[in-house]
Amino acid sequence: MNINVLQGVLLPFLGTSLGAACVFFLRGEMNKGLQRGTTGFAAGVMVAASVWSLLIPSMDHAEGMGKLAFIPAVFGFLLGMGFLLLLDTITPHMHINQNTAEGPKSNLSKTTMLLFAVTLHNIPEGMAVGVVYAGWITGEVEISAMAAFTLALGIALQNFPEGAIISMPLAGKGMKKSKACGLGILSGIVEPIAAAITILLSAYIVPILPYLLSFAAGAMIYVVVEELIPEMSEGEHSNLGTIAFAIGFSLMMVLDVVLG
Repeated sequence: MNINVLQGVLLPFLGTSLGAACVFFLRGEMNKGLQRGTTGFAAGVMVAASVWSLLIPSMDHAEGMGKLAFIPAVFGFLLGMGFLLLLDTITPHMHINQNTAEGPKSNLSKTTMLLFAVTLHNIPEGMAVGVVYAGWITGEVEISAMAAFTLALGIALQNFPEGAIISMPLAGKGMKKSKACGLGILSGIVEPIAAAITILLSAYIVPILPYLLSFAAGAMIYVVVEELIPEMSEGEHSNLGTIAFAIGFSLMMVLDVVLG
């Protein structure tokens, strides 16, 4: 794994880690308005990344199919949505600001189920980075090194507030700041692992690369619809989450065009 790929794989994890470290500099739980804004921003980045960095390259790679070039994108997208739905169903987890667990009943602690929820969230992001870098390494998709880096950078940007959203509420409820930070960092470790596994398997996934690109997009959109949008909209009505979504979407779109 060359240095460019290694940097891209670790960049999203760095974003999560820096966000988790905010617990040492900010007091108490994260302000509800700030939490809405950061969640909306993350949702916007993920949607834009799914379209420009994953779905469009998927259809471009399948252009030899003519008017049927949409098939890999649609099939992979639905499969990605279904995969996350399955994980969501069979894994006990709990979302931020909720007191009711989802998935099968278990005796796991609230903190553990919260980490499971974030882990489910981060798996598709790691896969997305891995698939795009695999496409660049193999040369099978018109993806440049800068385009792959742009996706990793975009995910790192939206991971920064996510790391803070995990660690700060835990510290606000009495957990030691060092432990809260550690759990926030731990929540992002699955991303470089998922990315590295995908890249190591790149030689075997070339024939289905368009499907994997759209699979990652579907999984990411599932997270946006299932988790991020409800979180940015809960409680008293506010347009902050929507505005932040637009900013995140626009920023990721600009980065993809300018840097890609």
